[in-house]
Amino acid sequence: MHERLALAQAVAREAGEILRRSLSDLEVETKGATELVTRVDYASQELIFGRIHERYRDDAFLGEEGDGQAGTDAPRLWVVDPLDGTNNYVHGIPQFCVSIAYAEEGGVRAGVVYDPTRDEMFAAASGGGAFLNGRPIRVSERERLDDIIVATGFYYDRDELMERTLEAMGRLFRHNVHGIRRFGSAALDLCWLACGRFDAYFEYRLSPWDFAAASLVAREAGGRLSDRSGAPLTLASSSMLAANPLVYDAFAAVVRLQSP
Repeated sequence: MHERLALAQAVAREAGEILRRSLSDLEVETKGATELVTRVDYASQELIFGRIHERYRDDAFLGEEGDGQAGTDAPRLWVVDPLDGTNNYVHGIPQFCVSIAYAEEGGVRAGVVYDPTRDEMFAAASGGGAFLNGRPIRVSERERLDDIIVATGFYYDRDELMERTLEAMGRLFRHNVHGIRRFGSAALDLCWLACGRFDAYFEYRLSPWDFAAASLVAREAGGRLSDRSGAPLTLASSSMLAANPLVYDAFAAVVRLQSP
């Protein structure tokens, strides 16, 4: 696993350099009314898949941008978001990253999330702890809802789940949380939870590439994670609640969602 983690970090840095170089030269397409994709998304994913395939030719891939659509329970699977935070990227907001995870039969074993604008590399291997630029990280130890910062996100569709998210934010404010942030990158939100910048995070609709790597980083940093109903989080989940374990129960009681 050490070799796979090292490869993922090297490839994430290389892809991050593509993102940095291309910020001023964007070609933007629209995948939906509010969902954007750039040629940089495709270039980054192509580089990542290519570099990994050179070393591990029999491994499968699951990526956001078309190519690589293996199932989440594949025996050996790389789950890739070549540019998490594309809308931020298109608007010049420096909150985006590269996310690469390696999983075996549905369980994430290694993951990296690289923020090229801050040169921050979050990395974790199952059972080996979580690290930021090589230094161990841990979740916060705040225990009360009125002492936490919460991160959240909205799916691209402006549907009932958006309304449920807004309702949950209202409930959190009525519990006097210190603040709620919506920064536009699920992977970075989870990594910032892992290193104590955030205390809790929730999002009612996600795809595997949004959280595969970062969920392992958060878990290895001591975070407690579930899906939106409170059930155990898996690579096949499509939502998430996450927090430091001291505040998770109180937080989940406010934002848990059984069905849309």
